[in-house]
Amino acid sequence: MIPFFKYHGLGNDFAVVDATQGAVLVEGAQAVRICDRHTGVGADGVLTVLPSESGDFRMHIYNADGSEPEMCGNGIRCFVKYLVDHGSAAGDEVRVETGRGVLSCLAHRGADGKVESVTVNMGPAEFERERIPMKGEGRCIEEEIEFEGLRFKITALALGNPHVVLFGEADLSLARKRGPMLESHPLFPQKVNVNLAGLKSRAEIDLVVYERGCGITRACGTGACATAAAAAMLDKVDFDREIRVNLPGGSLYVRVEQDFSSVWMRGPAVEVFRGEIAQL
Repeated sequence: MIPFFKYHGLGNDFAVVDATQGAVLVEGAQAVRICDRHTGVGADGVLTVLPSESGDFRMHIYNADGSEPEMCGNGIRCFVKYLVDHGSAAGDEVRVETGRGVLSCLAHRGADGKVESVTVNMGPAEFERERIPMKGEGRCIEEEIEFEGLRFKITALALGNPHVVLFGEADLSLARKRGPMLESHPLFPQKVNVNLAGLKSRAEIDLVVYERGCGITRACGTGACATAAAAAMLDKVDFDREIRVNLPGGSLYVRVEQDFSSVWMRGPAVEVFRGEIAQL
């Protein structure tokens, strides 16, 4: 049996397995079975706690389809909550090794002493195509592309994972149609997360995300950060100011530094239940 802990960040949910306590990293096919909402635990992904040589701990991620993304913004908050609440971390500051390097995280406790929310330095927003990765040269800023007879105006960037941002309306039904089309667009050799954003003010954005490997989720931390960074690049929001990003599952708070060297995200993490998984 494999002990696990179920968490969610604004409805984006994960099974957490601690491989520092005798468990092992599950395989991709096992992660798919764990994430199945009818025959498994039910989750958008599986997070595994591993030892790290460069940080305090290493976070391994599987998406629900068994793919391995570089980073997950909601996942890292749940990961830190697990470490702090269970006494694995030495204090409230945790350095987590991820697929995009070591990220600094700060846990904020509630009245009960448990972690209520987490602030994460998500690292730089990168607009160069080779960093996304995206075919072509230079940057893709409000660039018009055509696919299957439709035209899209996109801004592309990497923020742990590859993202495209479309400003207009944060429409769920539209995301269901546009998301699968753009996720597998030939410009993106490793596929891409698709963010449909509606600007409410210079301090607030509505957002729906079609996540690579998951489909539409209730929240996406890297998507919220990428959208805020794209909005700052286009002078739609202010730098060095906390921007409220409203997702179907709730709100995240994102601050973009003037030179894009760091994007800060703050949001909740909640433990749902714990149990044991039969060897799958």
